[in-house]
Amino acid sequence: MLTRRATLVAPLALPFLALPAAAAPPRLLREEWRDPARDRRLPVLLRLPDVPGPAPLMIVSHGLGGSREGLAYLGQALAEAGIVALHIQHPGTDDSLWRDVPDRRATLLAAASDANRALDRLLDVRFALDTIATAPSLASRVNVEKIGIGGHSYGAWLTQHMLGERLPGGDRGLALPDPRLSAGVALSPMPPEGLPPRLAFARVTAPMLFVTGSQDHSWLGGTSAEARRIPYDAMPGPAALAVLEGATHASFAGESGVGERWEEATYHPRSAGLAVAFLRGLWLGDAASRAFLRAGAPGLLAAGDRLETRGLD
Repeated sequence: MLTRRATLVAPLALPFLALPAAAAPPRLLREEWRDPARDRRLPVLLRLPDVPGPAPLMIVSHGLGGSREGLAYLGQALAEAGIVALHIQHPGTDDSLWRDVPDRRATLLAAASDANRALDRLLDVRFALDTIATAPSLASRVNVEKIGIGGHSYGAWLTQHMLGERLPGGDRGLALPDPRLSAGVALSPMPPEGLPPRLAFARVTAPMLFVTGSQDHSWLGGTSAEARRIPYDAMPGPAALAVLEGATHASFAGESGVGERWEEATYHPRSAGLAVAFLRGLWLGDAASRAFLRAGAPGLLAAGDRLETRGLD
């Protein structure tokens, strides 16, 4: 596969990096959705673009220890491009793990190894998909044929599995991949555990964008930056992989209050610009956006960044 490089100019300045422009800034709504089957309350944040007619929707999932306020740069770019952004906060793997907690590291490790909390995340998305059509704030606003999912770290893990990555030991009756999802954006993608990569990702046929960094290592689980490309290499469907030079695991989180590394915004415009171009090419059939990605995203990526694509014709 051909690796392409590009030089840096003003991010998001290219005219075809946006869906039809909204007439007004996106509207923000903070709600709490209750799943009666599990008696579980989910804080959500909606970014609603001011565009006519039903719009595509992206579910946005935070990483371990994050919140619905995280990944704001991604949700804002999507909403400004005419895509509804639905940020879900996952109780049990959210910011309650570290706020006012004396031993954050131990708490985060325990949560990351808890299979029930992982299952909760999957069920959160299934419940959200069930709710989108009936939520008053979303009534008649969503094109249900164009729903995707994206997230960072644990949110990338969730994205990959909702689109069909096999769970070790079986899918727990979840019937994955969920047919209502047609695209994925994984920031800091996660290699599979317990299964060979080709087997783990054999069912992932929905188009996916993977964004990682040359320094995207994680102490949690010992994932190396090099291993972040495994999902791209293993899945059979159309895909793009961007490796941003110098980006660390924290570079994509956009999570305020956690620490300086988790809020630093150097790589946010590039990540968001890639996501908008990817979804424009997929959902609007925009040939210019697809060609832009195949050419290496010239004018968006920086010297040293790498972009590979496959099947984005």
